[in-house]
Amino acid sequence: MRKLYWLDDEAWARIEPHLPRGRRGARRVDDHRVISGIIHMLQSGARWRDCPAEYGPYTTVYNRFNRWSRQGIWHDIFKALTGHSGIYSSAAIDSTSVKAHRSAAGAKGGPFVQSIGRSRGGRTTKIHGLVDDHGRPRVLLLSAGNTNDITMAHALIEAAGPFRKLLADRGYDADHLRKRLAERSAEAVIPTTTSRKRPIPYDVVAYRQRNTVERLWARLKDYRRVATRYDKLAANYLSGVLIAATVCYWAK
Repeated sequence: MRKLYWLDDEAWARIEPHLPRGRRGARRVDDHRVISGIIHMLQSGARWRDCPAEYGPYTTVYNRFNRWSRQGIWHDIFKALTGHSGIYSSAAIDSTSVKAHRSAAGAKGGPFVQSIGRSRGGRTTKIHGLVDDHGRPRVLLLSAGNTNDITMAHALIEAAGPFRKLLADRGYDADHLRKRLAERSAEAVIPTTTSRKRPIPYDVVAYRQRNTVERLWARLKDYRRVATRYDKLAANYLSGVLIAATVCYWAK
């Protein structure tokens, strides 16, 4: 028998309080079942119309995903579960490229507006992420695949809570980023590029923990609709990434 519910009782108890309540309109069908259907489709990578009948009509499953994406509810759930008071000992940032399937083309606004760009790997989207010292995603953003990583660094750190150290590879070695970190009283743990005449020392021991963000990408890409982008709208694709991150890291 196929596993119907992707969230056990403990995980559902964490998510359920953050679902929208008191909205006008017809009473929603079983939230647990429909959200399990959404998670199943993200995991399987299948077309929405191929959603197993156990989760209800595929139109109900897709419409819930699409409507809550448009309303920002998936982002609100992710933000509520990642709430933080205090200071991280460290944070790490990086990006990963995702191939955009041909079905992702054609949305209004054009490819760049929908975070699709042409790079060495063809039509791609980049996911930019910041993880805390436990490797849990705190911020996830999108850009076109041909966007330089450093251009998204400020947005990542501004959206995060306070931290003492920022771990990043040498692609983030820029004076403006180091200055912004100093203003936040955070240490830059970033190797310098070969173009610098005088290398800037960094904490080599702390830098070993940068692979936490690499492990994030590996885990999220177990979800096939994250590993390959099928969604035309950037908002919908990011919602899928946020749901996967919530299930993997914050619902347990």
